[in-house]
Amino acid sequence: MFRLPPLLLLLALFSVYAHADREVIDQLGRKVTIPDRVDRVVVLQHQTLNLLVQLGATDKIVGVLSNWREQLGANYARLAPSLATLPAPGDLAHVDPEALVALHPQAVFVTNYAPLSMIERIQNLGIPVIAISLRSGKAEQLATLNPTLEDEEKAYDEGLKAGIRLIGTVVNRSSQAEELLTAAFSQRKLIAARLHDIPESQRVRVYMANPELTTYGSGKYTGLMMTHAGAVNVAAATVRGYKQVSMEQVIAWNPQVILVQNRYPQVINEIKTQPVWQVIDAVQHQRVWLMPEYAKAWGYPMPEAIGLGELWLAQKLYPTRFQDIDMQQQADRWYRRFYHTHYLNDN
Repeated sequence: MFRLPPLLLLLALFSVYAHADREVIDQLGRKVTIPDRVDRVVVLQHQTLNLLVQLGATDKIVGVLSNWREQLGANYARLAPSLATLPAPGDLAHVDPEALVALHPQAVFVTNYAPLSMIERIQNLGIPVIAISLRSGKAEQLATLNPTLEDEEKAYDEGLKAGIRLIGTVVNRSSQAEELLTAAFSQRKLIAARLHDIPESQRVRVYMANPELTTYGSGKYTGLMMTHAGAVNVAAATVRGYKQVSMEQVIAWNPQVILVQNRYPQVINEIKTQPVWQVIDAVQHQRVWLMPEYAKAWGYPMPEAIGLGELWLAQKLYPTRFQDIDMQQQADRWYRRFYHTHYLNDN
C-alpha cells in the first residue's frame, strides 16, 4: 500500500487543518460555520468595531458600517486611522451585496436587531454572519432593540463576556479577549465599597440627554452604569429601552445631573441655551456634563465604560469619596494598553 513520506504527510495534514472549518454560536443562538483562521471581516455594528480595535484585530477589518464616525464619535478615527480608508458596504440595517462580495470577507458581524432579511441575504452569498448583542436573556428577547430583562445586571454582564469571547474566538484573539474582560470588571468592587452606605433616597437623580429628546430607560446598560456609580436613572421607571420623551416629562423628572455622551456635544449647547431647559435643577446648578470619550454610554456595555466610565461618574457625583483617584491617569493607562495611544482629554 502506498504511503506518503513522513514530511509530506505532515504537510498534507497541515494543509487540511489550516483550511478546516469550525462552528461557533452567535448571540442570537445561531450555529455559524467559519474558517479555522479568519483574517478578513466586515463589521456592520459599531460596538463590535470598537471591540475589534481593542482586541488588536484592526488589521483583519476589510469593511465597516457607513456611519461608524457618527456612532463612535468624531475623535475615534485617531484610535484606528485605517478605518477611514475602508469601504462601507452597509450599516446596521442594510447591506449592498455586490459591495460586500467584492471585499471577500470570511465573516460579517451584524447587530442582533439587524433585519432577518439582511442576515439571510448575506448568508445566501455564502458568507458567515455573526450577530452580536453583548446581552443575554430569553430567546424571544435576543433580537430586540428594547428588551424586557428579568435581571439587567446578569443579562449585560454575562452578555458582554460572551460577546467579547465570541468575537475573540472568531478573529483568533481569545487571550486578548480575556485580558480585556479582566480590565473591564476590576473596578466595580472598589466603587461599591465606597458607595454602599448611601441610601436610595439620597442618591443623585440623573438624566441621559441624547439628540431629539431620546434617552435610555430600563433594559439598557446606561441605567446600570448610573446604578453602579451611585445614581438613579430618572427615566428607568417610565421608559423601556431607547426612546424619545417629551420636554414636559424631563421637566417633571427634574434631574439633578444631566449627562451627554461625548459623541453628541451639540446637545450640551442646546441644553445650556434653550430657555425651556432653564427650569431644571441640573441646568440651574451647572451640572450638565459632557461624558469623556471612554465612558461610551451607548445603551450596550463596552469594556472601558465599565472599567473607566462607571468610576468617572462615581467620582463626579461623590468627589469626596474618590479623591485619591486620578481619572486622567486611569484613562491613559487603558488607552496605552488597548488602543496603543495616549488618552487625550478634550473636555
